Amino acid sequence: MLKIAIASDHGGFALKEKIKEHLLKRGFSVEDLGTYSEESVDYPVYGKACGEAVASGKADLGVVICGTGIGISIAANKIKGIRCGLCTSVEMAHLTKQHNNANILALGGRTTGVDLAVKIVDEWLDTEYEGGRHQRRVEMLDRM
Repeated sequence: MLKIAIASDHGGFALKEKIKEHLLKRGFSVEDLGTYSEESVDYPVYGKACGEAVASGKADLGVVICGTGIGISIAANKIKGIRCGLCTSVEMAHLTKQHNNANILALGGRTTGVDLAVKIVDEWLDTEYEGGRHQRRVEMLDRM
């Protein structure tokens, strides 16, 4: 069973709860790394925690959420081996997995509605990495 780590700051908390519920309904194992309320916290802590969970193999994939998805995606991408893509559309979710083999998806809790966010998550999870001509570039990213 695929294990997905999920983390957010206060700005992404409400959306995290909805995405977590959706992932569990789909049958995934979900590890919630916090935060656990809308009380103000620092997004880098949660982006780092999710990045480390995925990079270490404790989770297969990750989802991170802050107000816009920008800050927490930057934090996750600081972890070696992480390829976190911030997606605001279904097409972006498809391409970030197909071309970049993104192992973490970032979303904006204040910028992306629940219905669209669920569609983005599903597209990202259901898309296969294409490899081929993209593999060299993914390897370049992983060496950075």
